Parts: sequence; C-alpha cells; structure tokens
Amino acid sequence: MAEAAGIVLAGGRSSRMGTPKAALEWHGSTLLRRVAGVVARAVDGPVVVVRAPGQALPPLPEEVEIAEDAREGRGPLQGLAAGLAAIGDRAEVAYASSTDVPLLHPRFVRRVLDAFDDDVDVVLPHVGGFPHPLAAAYRVSLLGQVERLIAEDRMRPAFLFEACRVRRLDADALLADPALAALDPALDSVLNINEPDDYAAARRRPAPEVAVRRFGVLRRQAPGPDPAVVAAATLGQAASAAGLTLDAHVVAALNGDQITRDPEAPLVAGDTVAFLSADAGG
Repeated sequence: MAEAAGIVLAGGRSSRMGTPKAALEWHGSTLLRRVAGVVARAVDGPVVVVRAPGQALPPLPEEVEIAEDAREGRGPLQGLAAGLAAIGDRAEVAYASSTDVPLLHPRFVRRVLDAFDDDVDVVLPHVGGFPHPLAAAYRVSLLGQVERLIAEDRMRPAFLFEACRVRRLDADALLADPALAALDPALDSVLNINEPDDYAAARRRPAPEVAVRRFGVLRRQAPGPDPAVVAAATLGQAASAAGLTLDAHVVAALNGDQITRDPEAPLVAGDTVAFLSADAGG
C-alpha cells in the first residue's frame, strides 16, 4: 500500500470563468496537466483526476487515472467520493486538490500529508481566514461517511468535518516547515482562480526560478553558466532557456532522481534540472 495518493477535481462548472478551467493554457501546458503533475510529485500512490460525466479533458500523462462523478454539479463531496472510491485500498491517505491552483507547490502537499497520524482523519489548511477543503488530505476510509452525507443531500464539506477527526493547520503551522517557508512563503499554493481577471493576473506572474545544469556533450553544445538560473514553468521551457531541444536525444533528471523528457512536466521554485544526452556515451 502506498503512503499517499492524489485526487484532482476537474468536474466543476467553471461558470464564473466562462470556459473550462481544466483546459486553460499555462505556460504551454494546461492548468489540469500542471496541477496533476505537481500533486504526483508529492505522493507515492496513484493520482486520480475526477471529471463530470462525459467531460472532455486535456491530455494527461498515461499514469494519471480518470474517474467520473456519479452526478454532475453536486460539489466537492461528490468528486471526493469518486476519487476515494477509485483509490480503494491502494493508499491510506489522499491529498485532494481543485484544478485551479496553478501555484501549488509539492512541498505544500507534503506539509499537509506529513501532519497525518493515527488520530487524524482530515488535515485541513486554514489560510486567509478560510478553510481549504480542496487543499486538504483525507483518510481513504472516509468514503463510507462521504457517501452517507451525499445520500442525505448534506453536500457541504463542513458536514464531513463535523463527523470526523480534523487537524486544522493555520498559516503559522504550515510555515513552521522551513522548506515550505522558503519555497512558498505567501502560501500561494492555495490561491485559486475563479474569474478571467484572476487567471490573467496569475498568468502574468513570472515563471518559477529553477537551476539548470547540462552534462557531457550538451555542455559543449550549449556553453554558458552552469548551473544557470532560468525562469521556467515546464521542463520544455527549461530546456529552451538552456539552449537545448528536448527530443529523443535528451533526457532530464529532476532534482537528482525523477527521469523524464516530458516537455509539459511542471517545474516549481527550488527545482534543479540536469540535462543529459540520452545517446550511449553521451
């Protein structure tokens, strides 16, 4: 059994945005691709995207699983139930996220998950004067309670919190983690975008600063500072900023371990990307 899984709810109506949030462009990728990728970086179990019945989704990595709401438009508990059911017995805990948090950092997800213990059913961040049920972690065994609330048409997450053991984390508690305080001091991880102006303001923010290194033949092909600090929200952007083309001959190691050549792999503040030749002897 994995320690933790991830759930990303994509089935909202996006009525205030006027267009599906999941497919909104984000530095050459999409909001859904970014959020699912960031959550995946913080968990060791499956990542499940929950969509509305028949909803079209933008492309996702093949390892991301898709589940469907039983009914459309019934709020986050309905999506949470679908996600928990899809995870089943493969993880004990699941971090649940909305789609519209492009500034989510993996360290925030880990901070929430790390607050779990045997005496807790939900870890609920409370930032900016509000609880954030879609930036929270849930024990997978809560599925039965969630389904009972849905059957009773008690669809507010607050009803679930009344019925289980909740650990609330305010901003000070979250930022007691030195790594999170350094990487996301404003707790922008919970900043969601509901309207076109929100999206435009978030999109105008500079991309995260990441360190890029090039090894072997790539170092000779693209001379310059090494490591170099570049602004890049995706692996493809980091490669371009380093003067490289991310193709079949180039592979990247993210933070020394995750090996990928996916140009839409999301990057966040504090990342280090090492580019290497994929050719033998490179």
